[in-house]
Amino acid sequence: MPTVTTWPGETTLMDFRLLGPVSAFSGDVRVPLGPPKRRAVLALLVLAEGAPVSSERIIEALWDTEPPTHARTIVYGHVSALRGSLHISPAAGVVTESAGYALQAAPEAADVWRFRALVRRATAAPPGEEAAALLREALGLWRGRALGGTGGTALMAAAADRLVEEQLAALEHFAAALHACGRGGEALVLLQPAVELHPLRESLIAATVRSLYDADRQADAVALYRRTQRLLARELGVDPGAALSEAYLAILRSRPADRPATERPAPVPSPAESPARRPAAADVPPPSPCLLPRAPAGFVGRAGDLARLTGTARSGDAPLSVIMGPGGVGKTSLAVHWAYAHAGDFPGGILYADLHAEDAGGTGSQPAGVLHDFLLALGVPEEQLPADARAAGRLYRERLAGRRVLVLLDDARNSAQVRPLLPGMPGSTVLVTSRNRLEGLVATDCARLLPLERLAPVDGVQVLRTVIGDARTAAEPAAASELAALCDGLPLALRLAAARLAARPRLTLRAMADDLADEHRRLPLLSGEDLGVEATLRLSVQQLPPAGALLFRQLALHVGPELDGGAAAALSGLPPAAARAALEELAAAHLVEERAGDRYLMHDLTRLYARSFADRADAAGLHRLLVHYLAAAGAAAAAAEPGSQPCCSLPPGVSPPASPPAFADRATAMAWYVTERANLTAAVAAAAEAGHTELTWRIAVQLWPLVVRQVHDGWEPTLERALAAATALDDPDAESRLCSLLGWVLTENGRHAAALAHLCRAPDLAVRAEDPRGQVIALINWAAALERVGDLSGAGTRREQAARMAHALGHPHTETLALYHLAAHCLAAGRPDEALAHGRRGLELAPDEQSDERRALLLDVCGQALQALGRGAEARRCLTEATVRALAG
Repeated sequence: MPTVTTWPGETTLMDFRLLGPVSAFSGDVRVPLGPPKRRAVLALLVLAEGAPVSSERIIEALWDTEPPTHARTIVYGHVSALRGSLHISPAAGVVTESAGYALQAAPEAADVWRFRALVRRATAAPPGEEAAALLREALGLWRGRALGGTGGTALMAAAADRLVEEQLAALEHFAAALHACGRGGEALVLLQPAVELHPLRESLIAATVRSLYDADRQADAVALYRRTQRLLARELGVDPGAALSEAYLAILRSRPADRPATERPAPVPSPAESPARRPAAADVPPPSPCLLPRAPAGFVGRAGDLARLTGTARSGDAPLSVIMGPGGVGKTSLAVHWAYAHAGDFPGGILYADLHAEDAGGTGSQPAGVLHDFLLALGVPEEQLPADARAAGRLYRERLAGRRVLVLLDDARNSAQVRPLLPGMPGSTVLVTSRNRLEGLVATDCARLLPLERLAPVDGVQVLRTVIGDARTAAEPAAASELAALCDGLPLALRLAAARLAARPRLTLRAMADDLADEHRRLPLLSGEDLGVEATLRLSVQQLPPAGALLFRQLALHVGPELDGGAAAALSGLPPAAARAALEELAAAHLVEERAGDRYLMHDLTRLYARSFADRADAAGLHRLLVHYLAAAGAAAAAAEPGSQPCCSLPPGVSPPASPPAFADRATAMAWYVTERANLTAAVAAAAEAGHTELTWRIAVQLWPLVVRQVHDGWEPTLERALAAATALDDPDAESRLCSLLGWVLTENGRHAAALAHLCRAPDLAVRAEDPRGQVIALINWAAALERVGDLSGAGTRREQAARMAHALGHPHTETLALYHLAAHCLAAGRPDEALAHGRRGLELAPDEQSDERRALLLDVCGQALQALGRGAEARRCLTEATVRALAG
């Protein structure tokens, strides 16, 4: 606890806020703090927790390079100004001591003090409800990146990093406390954004894996572990550590991990303060000319982007930044906000031009017209303006020579529009915003590209708060978060939603969220008097080249949120290379977002807009897409289980895709399954809805390797839809496969009566289909359901029958499966010697190159049998090898 003074008789406490933009309040009144260096002084005093801070320490914090000659006088001036600012409250003050300056305030007067006190109390409490409640309150004190608005010197940045480390530790402790209560999924709203920013923090990944498992999202948990495993190997050349490996192993064993993580977590993306325009220093004239539009009201977040712009502006003689992103993401707001915050750095003036990429002609403003306006602003009389564009460019550069000027070129369509407006002189800075990448400026002018991401959820809620107020947002926090998600993190959409709420005081956030959840109404609702999300997207589509425009129309038929080059080729009918080029065109226009591994994400609002093109799309594209997914899933199944027989082939008369995907090994195939899960299940639904019955059941049944590994992941609706299609076709082979697979899933999820209703039909259907291997699988699954309802005799009979049939087939892959299940039955029936014999026979039939998972299961049952027989050393060897193979799989 800070060693500070409690002021007697105080009525209004000061509130110093460091966990975000540095600010101070006396009651509800914001205390004016002045420029960044003065905020830095206050931050240092608060962080000292009542101990004196020397002038030398303050000087070191305020200036990265050589401090000015009168640095002590400047520090004294800042301290004196702080005393003046704080005089409105008797609850705090800055005192001079022999060792320096100290802050006196009540123990609860600073958010960082309250945060630390709450974390100490949570640490002292056992993991559980009390600790979680304390840490939730502590983390709620954070309003953005710590120490925002203090100038960003090395020492202040280091102090901010230390505070962030405390935030991370609290975040991970919070996740562990919720995990101990069985509510780990509640921590995901904070954990997942942090994981995206810090993908190599293993302790954070482990906490997120546990929380995903607690939220019944096993597939996502495994995918996150796999992604991290690959990243660690590629970036650091290491394997996952003990904490992350244990969290993953617990999922394989189908029980939550008990061990709390011990390393510190990573920070959550945080909002930044909206600084007012910096006043010019006394010896620097006001910026002239200044053509900026008005400053954006209620600017939220973007601390990292603002810092990158500042870094680029200070990086060279003529720095050029290109802020790129989709329409409505806030490019102009970011650029104008930064320009106002740094206006004092450009005594030569600020030139601004809206290049009007939205002009009906599609070409935007011409450089000659912009040069005309700039020269007038720079003091050239109109009668002296050159008529020739090249002469105007030369005069423009002459006028800028020796001056520090900011040139902001907004909404550029292409690089050619920008080049004639570049100053080309040392000292000037150029900001360009564009919906396109403008890679030409990188090649010719060393531009630095700044891709502008959508707002993090916490920042999206903050946008709502700035428009409709704290009270209304705080009254419905869950609905506020849902609104932010429905607006796709686009500031334009968020402000339009907030404007609708502001104009309707009786409209609840929940009602607004429910309205937006209706996909048919979402885009119309996100429009205002003179702007809207749909209009912004329309402009981006209008500017696409022909191949990109064709592909965007076809996206109206796409079944899921992501696609790759193969899906794009199937949808569009273009050759694979041309389809990938069209995808690049959409990515360059920010209509899709490029992800790793040839994958592209289409955000919800863009997806909804794409659907408006459905009547102009080639309907055959959907059939081609479904065939593509069927062929890809078949290839994945073959690679994931190389010894198994194919479940099905393409329907009669259907040609395979031009370039079906290939998978190098089982791991690659399983990673593809996990990545494509949403698209594949959506493909089954789309096929059923469109009447492509043959494709419906085939796509579903080819998902079996993933279903087996993620059996608790809600597969029932997909498999029931596929079984309905098989039944409609009166195809016993299809029905047998779907009854068997669906029955097994229902068994594993505790729905035994429903499972048996399907499983008792499956063997006879397989006999009708003349599929003895399918009959073996059906018997194995039926036995599992019987065992769950206590019919051990019936289960044993069917497992023995399955093993005999599998042996007669002469198919090792099927026989090893049957032997494993028979061994497991014998073990449960108290016959470990028989279990060991069947397990060892299975191991003889399953060569080392076969599935690591299959051998892991057989080794595990052998180890348990040996343990039951009292052969401990052999059992330990077996179980250890089983664990190693399970992890390798």
